[in-house]
Amino acid sequence: MNLLIFAGRAAGEAAPKLGKNLFKIARTNAAAPLMPGSLDISNHDPEMLAQFSISETWVGDMSSGVIRLKEWSALLHGLPARECGLLSLMRCYDPKDHDHILELFEQAATLSSSFCFSTTIMMSNGFRQPLFCMGESNGHDDANHGSMLGVFIFPRFKTNTGGEFARRQ
Repeated sequence: MNLLIFAGRAAGEAAPKLGKNLFKIARTNAAAPLMPGSLDISNHDPEMLAQFSISETWVGDMSSGVIRLKEWSALLHGLPARECGLLSLMRCYDPKDHDHILELFEQAATLSSSFCFSTTIMMSNGFRQPLFCMGESNGHDDANHGSMLGVFIFPRFKTNTGGEFARRQ
């Protein structure tokens, strides 16, 4: 099942509006081969990624409901610990996105799938931190409750709450 909501530039629209986001889930096929060379490190530029964003992996255990974050992810989510549940993780997300994100995680928890979403973290200092998340779920059988693995990407800018401009951190 594909669920897609994407805000891009429409004809006559000057720029994408904040609050419109991408939500997608797709069934995975673990037997599908990767494209030749797709994991070759020479095809990736980690320095460029680090210049424009902070990225960290996360894991989720569906038997316990615990999501394990790395240091920056916990900090940017405003969490005191690196382990949390989904609702604790989402409490700082734009409330308009909660239902879509919960639906993605529910679908991923019942069927091996890949998913992605973007949202905005509403920070206590009044700034809004964009967030991109990509992940996959697997291990859905009688013996296992499954797990999730993903990455958070935090672009290195925050937007203010009342205006249209962004600034570098």
